[in-house]
Amino acid sequence: MEKHKICAVIFDMDGVIVDSEYVYMQYILAFVQKKNPSVTMEEIHPIIGLSSEASWGIVEKAVANGQSGMELLREFRGLDIYSQINYNDIFRADTLTTAKELHRRGMKVALASSTGPRLIARIVEDTGMRPEFDLIVSGNQFRQSKPNPEIYHYTAATLGIPEEQCFVVEDSTVGIQAAKNAGMTVAAYQDDRFGFDQSAADYHITSISEILKYL
Repeated sequence: MEKHKICAVIFDMDGVIVDSEYVYMQYILAFVQKKNPSVTMEEIHPIIGLSSEASWGIVEKAVANGQSGMELLREFRGLDIYSQINYNDIFRADTLTTAKELHRRGMKVALASSTGPRLIARIVEDTGMRPEFDLIVSGNQFRQSKPNPEIYHYTAATLGIPEEQCFVVEDSTVGIQAAKNAGMTVAAYQDDRFGFDQSAADYHITSISEILKYL
């Protein structure tokens, strides 16, 4: 792997700075099993890292009860599960100290998440991460979700940093693919709960602060 000077670090949010994916998946599984008790966790694993529309298209096929993905999503949103979650409890606190160290080294720090902007705003405020991000980007701004690299192209361009000088921290298969498709260096936060294929990542980490040794 050719080494480039890294000038920006871009974090995914769910599964990286907050261990939220496992929590969300438990809620989603309980919801879909009320519709179709035969649905398994493995059937809905592929939704992780995708936009809402893409995710709930997968849920629609798994539930197969005649409801569209968007109908299921609207019903699920009505449960308002997000208000029941304390994001500080699932925040990986070394993200904050790592971001401060990255800034001390003169690097830009950004967030590029498939999550909608309102929930992103709440999570970065609740965890105290908001001041540490030079840029926050939501997947809702784009037509296609990860693994399409559009979100990472946009983030690099807005930061004014060449893509080969960007270092991304991701966890999901589609997130890693998106960053690699954008020509960026990728560290995968290791997680064996969802069957992710993280083999395309350049590095594999078990804590956020671990990235500092690669920069």
